[in-house]
Amino acid sequence: MPDVLKLTVLATFAALLASCETQQRSAARGRIQKVRTTAYTAHEGTGGRNAVGRRLSRGELKSAASDWSRFPLGTRFRIVSTGQEYVIDDYGGALVGTNTIDLYTTSRHAMNRWGVRHVEIEIRHWGSEQESLKVLRPRHKIRRVRRMIASLEKKQL
Repeated sequence: MPDVLKLTVLATFAALLASCETQQRSAARGRIQKVRTTAYTAHEGTGGRNAVGRRLSRGELKSAASDWSRFPLGTRFRIVSTGQEYVIDDYGGALVGTNTIDLYTTSRHAMNRWGVRHVEIEIRHWGSEQESLKVLRPRHKIRRVRRMIASLEKKQL
């Protein structure tokens, strides 16, 4: 097979794969999925700041933490049972390698009241794996961060 034809077939295949990934992410938007949730407060050592250095949000769009290789930075979702909306803007060591999302609450009482719940969430907007990597790469010396980086990079292959 001539080199030009091989390159054309390879480029077509690569474009098809990229298209499938885009369609998969688009299909994930609005999709309902069941996840394990826990809660955390600023009193747990976060200092009231998320992983990108901004204040944890408690407004209409609340802060949440996850393993960014599962739910990347910027992922927006709604808890179906409560209607509350969250954005992934934080991560936590205990979340790496799990399908758990940690929801920011303003008090220990609210945190304890939430406990552990398995809830359905609706993905409103899928976050960016590239932005997640930009934040994580300078922190590569931390073991849990290296695990997220490795998982994110593996997805990109």
